[in-house]
Amino acid sequence: MLEFNIKRISNLSTIDVSYILKESKEDGFHFIDRLVNDYQSGTNTFQKRGEGLYGVFNEKGLLIAIGGINIDPYSHEPEIGRLRRFYVLKEYRRKGVGRFLINKILFDARRMFKEVVLHTNTNDADLFYTSLGFSKSSRNPNSTHHIKLKP
Repeated sequence: MLEFNIKRISNLSTIDVSYILKESKEDGFHFIDRLVNDYQSGTNTFQKRGEGLYGVFNEKGLLIAIGGINIDPYSHEPEIGRLRRFYVLKEYRRKGVGRFLINKILFDARRMFKEVVLHTNTNDADLFYTSLGFSKSSRNPNSTHHIKLKP
């Protein structure tokens, strides 16, 4: 049985993101690099009301997945959240880690947001998000999927 736990990250600079950063770059994804750069510059620290950055750690304390939620910067509605910087190490995919992380983010998001949107451009991610209840939609700016949250 795979053992892992989820933590809200209050200071990304105290977390070793090197494995996720390296693998995501090798996969052609640069959003973890942007996460680190934005966090270091203060551009996005996931600290506004309702926002949060979360990490999933294995039994050795290694960060194996990361993801966060922001107030959607493309919307004029503060009740719309945007799922951002979501990545799971390949070794841990299809083992429930991503589902666990999304469910935690959405559970906490219900306090502030009525809807969560995201943008993806891969088929695997599309299948993953739709399996979790997200619908394909282009009605929100710069978004490919959304999910309504129940109060």
